[in-house]
Amino acid sequence: MSQDPPHKKSSELLAKVGRRDVMLGLLGAPAALAMACQSKTPSNPVVTNQTSLPRENTMSTSTSSSRMPVLFVGHGSPMNSFLDNEWSQGFADLTKDVPQPKAIVVISAHWYLDGSYLTGNEHPETIHDFYGFPKPLYEIQYPAPGSPDLARKIRTMLELSQDSVRTDWGLDHGTWSVLRWMYPDAKVPVLQLSLNRHLSLQQHFDLGRSLAPLRDEGILIVGSGNIVHNLRDAISRRRTDTPQTPDWAASFDRDVTSILQQRDSEKLVGDWIKERNGQLSHPTPDHWLPMLYTYAASSEQDQVSFPIEGFDLGSISMRSVLWKG
Repeated sequence: MSQDPPHKKSSELLAKVGRRDVMLGLLGAPAALAMACQSKTPSNPVVTNQTSLPRENTMSTSTSSSRMPVLFVGHGSPMNSFLDNEWSQGFADLTKDVPQPKAIVVISAHWYLDGSYLTGNEHPETIHDFYGFPKPLYEIQYPAPGSPDLARKIRTMLELSQDSVRTDWGLDHGTWSVLRWMYPDAKVPVLQLSLNRHLSLQQHFDLGRSLAPLRDEGILIVGSGNIVHNLRDAISRRRTDTPQTPDWAASFDRDVTSILQQRDSEKLVGDWIKERNGQLSHPTPDHWLPMLYTYAASSEQDQVSFPIEGFDLGSISMRSVLWKG
């Protein structure tokens, strides 16, 4: 069956729902955050057919047993999962530097709740954890398989309780909005690790460090959040048509980049995040914490690079970080 290129799909979406409706979707994003923090799956049934991407996947076909890289991705708006833009193109290009993984473990900003949990579904749902967006966004399915065996193994590695492997969650948009561009065939097993809101920064860091041995087993560890994520400010800038990045956001993004380049672990988990620029960049910590996990799973032997850079909506940093040995 023939498929339309992504740029045509983007044009059809804008023609179908109108640019105003797309912007209304972006303005509805705060409600998406509230819904994403819940631990229940949607009540609507899963559609099993995949809305696949026709663009050619440029991922590496390497089967080397060398250590897998670690990846942090700034996922931004759910619209990036549908529109063929500079961010989604960047997601697709990430596979140029990542060998084909045996499985993927994602720490997503959108599974932030009271406890540390792992998805143990054999066939995880595609969760549309937002509302107010155009209808075609809710029709996207990413039917990647899960891996209950890997979930149980990680549970043991992290010394979590027996009931920490759950089947009442699936793949939220922090995961599938990126992976459907990286791996459009959805054949690589994927599971998520939740963010426990009651842990300290150091405890989150320690959990990330405990994941590091997975890299030697061909498993890709992905953190999905944003280095700067002030949604209220971004929406205000959209409404007032002032898309310029504020100084505090640009400064925080630069500081984090410098910390990562210098591997200043103490600074990364320190109180500096509570200073003015940190508080403005992260009114809530959910989009920041995935960075701690991925950094902690990297090592001093890794080279750090930033395959995607820039800001969306003024105060959403889209910077991605790759650690590769």
